[in-house]
Amino acid sequence: MTAKRDYYEVLGVDKNADENTIKKAYRKLAKKYHPDTNGGNASAEQRFKEVTEAYGVLSDPEKKKMYDRFGHAAFDGSGTSAQGGYGNYGDFGGFGNQGGGYREYHFEGSDMGDIFDDLFGNVFHGKGPSGSHFDRGFGRKTFRQKGSDIQSEITVGFDEAAFGCEKVVQLQREDGSVQSLKVHIPAGIDTGKSIRLRGKGMPGVNGGSPGDLFLKVTVATKPGFERKGMDVYSSVSIPFVTAVLGGETMVETLSGKVLCKIKKGTQSGTKIRLRGKGIVSMSNPNVHGDQYVTVQIQVPVNLNKEAEQKLREFEKTCGTGRKSHVA
Repeated sequence: MTAKRDYYEVLGVDKNADENTIKKAYRKLAKKYHPDTNGGNASAEQRFKEVTEAYGVLSDPEKKKMYDRFGHAAFDGSGTSAQGGYGNYGDFGGFGNQGGGYREYHFEGSDMGDIFDDLFGNVFHGKGPSGSHFDRGFGRKTFRQKGSDIQSEITVGFDEAAFGCEKVVQLQREDGSVQSLKVHIPAGIDTGKSIRLRGKGMPGVNGGSPGDLFLKVTVATKPGFERKGMDVYSSVSIPFVTAVLGGETMVETLSGKVLCKIKKGTQSGTKIRLRGKGIVSMSNPNVHGDQYVTVQIQVPVNLNKEAEQKLREFEKTCGTGRKSHVA
C-alpha cells in the first residue's frame, strides 16, 4: 500500500501556513484537478480526492491540531475522521466508480459552498460555469451550457428615444444570416444605454438556454434641439420690438408648439425655462426633464426711410446715442 503523503506537502504549504493560505492553495489545486474539467483522467481524480482530503483536515482547527501532533495516526488510517468521509466533507460516492453508475456529491462544512460556488459556479448544486447545468443519471452526466451573449449596436431617432416605440432591426449573425427582430425602445433611453433581448443570443449546448442580445443605443440628433440627460435645449428668434415692449412668441417643443410670454426689455441670450417639456425618466414615467429656450433677437435690416426715421427718434428720445468712447 502506498504511504499517505503529508497533508501540507499535498497542498504545497508550510506547516505554519494560516487559514487563508491553506484555503487559497486548496482552491488552486481543486480547480486544476477537478474531475469535471479532467474527464476520464483517473490520475487527476485521485489528486482531487487527495487535496480535498488534506484540506478537510487542515481547514478544521481541531483536526489540524490532532494531525500536527499525531500525523495520519490521528485518524483511522484512510485519512478519514471517526465521523466518516474525507475530513468534514462527507461522502464522495461516485469518485472512482469504475462502473459509471449514478454519481452523487455530498459536502458538509461551512466554507465548502463558497469555495465550490466560486470555483465552479455552483457545479455541486446543479449549476456549472456561466449558467451551465449538470444532469446526473445512470451511466451518464450531461453538461448543459447557456449560450454566449451577443453585443451589437442600434441607432434610434431623437423622437423615438424621447417617446419610445417599437422598432424592427436587422441583425447579421456570425454565420452571415440576417435576422429581423422587433425591439421595444423604452421612452427616455439615451446614448450609451443598452437594450437587453433575452434569449436572442447564441444557442445553448445540450439543451442549455440561449444567451442574450445586448443592443448598445446611439440616439440620432434632431435639428434645433440638443439633449443633455433629461433636459432639452433649443432657441427662439423674436422681433426687436417684442424684445423691447414685451409680448408673446411661439416656441417649438418635442410635443408641439407652445405660446410663451416675453418680458419687456428681454435681452439676447436670455433663457426661458419650460418645466416638464424635456425627456421622460426611464425609471418614473411621471417625471420629465425641462426645456431651456435661448432667446435670440432679430435685428431689423433693410429699413425704409420712414422706419429708419422712427428708429432715430426712438434713439434720441431714449438717449441712447451712438457715441464711441476712446480710452
